[in-house]
Amino acid sequence: MKPERLIASRLRFGSGVAAVSIAVSFLVMIVANAISAGFRSTLRDGVAAVVGDIRISTPTMSSTGGENPIPAHLPSEKDILAIDGVDSVSPVVVRSAVVRSGGIIQGVIIKGVESVEDGSLGVEIPSRLSEITGLGEGDDLVTWFVGDKLKVRKFHIRKVYDSLVEDGSTMLIRASIGDIRRVNGWSEDLASSVEVALKPAYRSEAMTQAICERIGTLLVLSPDESENGLLVTTSRADYSELFSWLDLLRNNVSVILILMTIVAGFNMISGLLILLFRNIPTIGILKTLGMTDKAISSAFLRASAVLILKGMAVGNAIAILFCILQSRFQLIHLNPENYYVSAVPVKFDLLPVLAIDIVSFAVIMLLLLIPSLFISRVDPAETVKMD
Repeated sequence: MKPERLIASRLRFGSGVAAVSIAVSFLVMIVANAISAGFRSTLRDGVAAVVGDIRISTPTMSSTGGENPIPAHLPSEKDILAIDGVDSVSPVVVRSAVVRSGGIIQGVIIKGVESVEDGSLGVEIPSRLSEITGLGEGDDLVTWFVGDKLKVRKFHIRKVYDSLVEDGSTMLIRASIGDIRRVNGWSEDLASSVEVALKPAYRSEAMTQAICERIGTLLVLSPDESENGLLVTTSRADYSELFSWLDLLRNNVSVILILMTIVAGFNMISGLLILLFRNIPTIGILKTLGMTDKAISSAFLRASAVLILKGMAVGNAIAILFCILQSRFQLIHLNPENYYVSAVPVKFDLLPVLAIDIVSFAVIMLLLLIPSLFISRVDPAETVKMD
């Protein structure tokens, strides 16, 4: 065994403050990253369920749904599906309406989709609308469509779903695309817009924008004139405030990672300095015996590294336990009116955790090189006392 290894195994930090600080710092960093990833994943999926990841429509698309329809199946649909990351391409018909239950009148947007059975007049309503109107599964929903002519339909509520990204002014009801086409007086080959759903791994801002640009290029270069004037937008354009909030959350997490690493590093610096001051006579003796400053520093840094790794292991274990418990039991709740979700979402990914551990460990060890310079200033003649 090398001498520095033997010396490192005998060194003991007198206080557990440094170890606790390391554990808490890694706990906070991993939990903050998991919560940030959870919010991004949950809200992006919620937005995709409402408007899709990418939408193809006319530049003058109206929420009334009675104007400017586009082909339900674009000539370039096969080419769009062939783009790496694209999961599906679906036509939708959107129409604004008013629903009434007792004395309550509420404006809504009805979205006709292919996933709802055609001709059934069945709809799926958000839980918020259910709370406002007092209607639930099995009830009838009387709806007025305002346009050139007032049209009334009695829908049957098939399902009440939880919506992540809707408020009182943009409640979305899902209906059969055929039922809403008949309200508009459209044929089966027309739609308000076409939604492109991406695979979950491709829903980052950069990838979504890149796929959006590729689709836009396909439509511009298409020989079919019906596609040349269409507008391609991402869900970020429809929910810019929400995505700006996610960007702010991500920036806050980056600040937390930096601050926690610095806090842990300076706590270790103070702990190492205390260890060095307590062992000044030992350092003098080791120098007298011919041990170099580098070897002595290596011994103290090894002891520090062991303490950091122990604190890191404890922090990681507690963070992983928290993520498991929160994802299964939703222990911490939130106000959905402020945070869009009813409980703190967490998403644990191994690679980001390993990156946090490796980078933070390396930064802390680099910071510890500062107090290790103290060893070179120790004079054996002044520290070793002879009886």
